[in-house]
Amino acid sequence: METIRNTNEWIGATTRAFANYPAFALIPNPMFRVMTAWGGVIERSFSRMVMKPDWEIPPIAGEDGQDHIVYVEPELQRPFGDLVRFRVARRNPLPRKVLLVAPMSGHYATLLRSTVTSLLPDCDVYVTDWHNARDIPVSKGKFDIEDYTAYLVEFIRHLGPDTNVIAVCQPAPLALAATAILAEEDPKSQPRTLTLIGGPVDPDAAATEVTDFGNRMTMGQLEHLAIQSVGFKYAGAGRMVYPGLAQLSSFIAMNADTHAKAFMDKILADARGEGSESDRHNRFYDEYLAVMDMTAEFYLSTVERIFKNLEIAQNRFTVNGKTVDIGKITDVAVMTVEGANDDISAPGQCVAALALCTGVPDGKKFQHLEADAGHYGIFAGKSWRLNIRPLVLDFIDENIGIGQRRRRSGPSAVDGGQPHRGKSGPENTAKMAV
Repeated sequence: METIRNTNEWIGATTRAFANYPAFALIPNPMFRVMTAWGGVIERSFSRMVMKPDWEIPPIAGEDGQDHIVYVEPELQRPFGDLVRFRVARRNPLPRKVLLVAPMSGHYATLLRSTVTSLLPDCDVYVTDWHNARDIPVSKGKFDIEDYTAYLVEFIRHLGPDTNVIAVCQPAPLALAATAILAEEDPKSQPRTLTLIGGPVDPDAAATEVTDFGNRMTMGQLEHLAIQSVGFKYAGAGRMVYPGLAQLSSFIAMNADTHAKAFMDKILADARGEGSESDRHNRFYDEYLAVMDMTAEFYLSTVERIFKNLEIAQNRFTVNGKTVDIGKITDVAVMTVEGANDDISAPGQCVAALALCTGVPDGKKFQHLEADAGHYGIFAGKSWRLNIRPLVLDFIDENIGIGQRRRRSGPSAVDGGQPHRGKSGPENTAKMAV
């Protein structure tokens, strides 16, 4: 896989250099401009696959008229992931403290860059920054979903009871489990609110290509086909991993026509001289193509225990041999957010968390279905900026006692912008479909 990636990067660079040869400028044929553009796009795309992107958070405008620089600082450092703080220079702590739980699903935590940027003006933001498994020596041991959950428990406990957790996609069921562990073992360390965005709490609630694949493949087939050993090029030599390049190929295959059109449009735009270094295509794909390896035990335990055995969905999840009872959560307000067009975690998979939280009063349960939104849009796109982010901040404000809820100035996609309250059911499903 690395050989194929490296070869394509080289072919792109060679094609760009060849077609850019000065003498060819005398030949009035657009073929050379297309070749130059094609080579540049191919070289950039394949080189990005092995680079960890920078956060590059822009300065935050303050009420005093000054720009406040944002510093990315490790709060806690662990072998498989760090708790990272975004410290805004010369700004006092804000009432809203947010822990953004990034997914470990093949991309780096920087996939949430725009989410972090949108929250920073109103919140003190922390994020889980997971490490690339290929760079972690075998001597550091294993890392599966139980270890992942233990990391979340430690991070939330460290930040304190005034924390508001927002889990995006893959960590939604494990963030729910971590909250349940704290509710039983250390109630004073529970977060104030828990927001779950597009996560597979109950994968069987709605079928997608992801769930169909998980059901078709046996664990033996999956381990044989997907798991590989890290080569000697990296510090994690010998560690068994699910390669990020394999995950990337799966992501692209799900929407192959869309990606093919996006790259063709980019090549033609560059050939016409209309492209730029920081255009929309480059901003998106520089992040989308940057992938990381997952430990084999994390990937396989996720498929087996979350998707196949439905341990979270059926409230049978265990950590270190001890059952985690989600019904123990009583004091934490829980909100779920789903996208109507989400083809990875379809509507119904995430809202199932509300039914599991039997100890949470109905007045502390909220759900929101964003019309015409896909998976990416509910946490980083237009739908997040215009509709979901204001709702999440309102939800936090209601439960930390800041005061009057903030009112939005624009129309909402669902029910006038108000979160839906109570457990999911036929009545609420009908409301969300309006």
